Amino acid sequence: MPPSLIPSKKLSTRPMLFAGVVASGLAYLFLTAGNPPRATAEDKVSQTVKAAEGHMMPKGEVLMTKDISLDQAHAMLAAAAAKAAEINTKMDIAVVDAGGNLKAFIRMDGAWLGSIDIAIKKAHTARWFDMPTGEIGKLSQPGGPLFNIEQSNGGLITFPGGIPIKLADGTVIGAIGVSGSTVENDHIVATAGAAAIK
Repeated sequence: MPPSLIPSKKLSTRPMLFAGVVASGLAYLFLTAGNPPRATAEDKVSQTVKAAEGHMMPKGEVLMTKDISLDQAHAMLAAAAAKAAEINTKMDIAVVDAGGNLKAFIRMDGAWLGSIDIAIKKAHTARWFDMPTGEIGKLSQPGGPLFNIEQSNGGLITFPGGIPIKLADGTVIGAIGVSGSTVENDHIVATAGAAAIK
């Protein structure tokens, strides 16, 4: 056969491609006949938003969050360290922000290394539950309403030394945690640090 009469490869595949497209289209129509199309991810999100609108704040209202500043955190550390020196103790002192994140920390010279983690956890505990850790300890005794709560949140500390930091209007903006001596001294130093925020 003369070369000019031999069909090219390009031309020979077109009918096959066309037939495949048509077959796919017919299969889709057959499978979806009488069935509504499935909702897309966007449709589901839209439906969820519409369903929640009745529980949302009015449009234009903004949720305001207050937080502790770095200057305030440093002032708390300084006040706590001064009280620790006054009562002749060496402390680890941690300050967390409104979200419970570590904002500032000091370990006084000679303070126990093991108390670093305890001080941070005391601050976390006080912020997460917005009450002094010593109060949580009273509620977490055997038979108490919060028994075994210290096992939650990756480990809590439920003895004195952690205090939430509140503004005059009661808004909690962070917490302080102190460890390195007796729990009584830890609480005294934490209280002094908290008092630095007016």
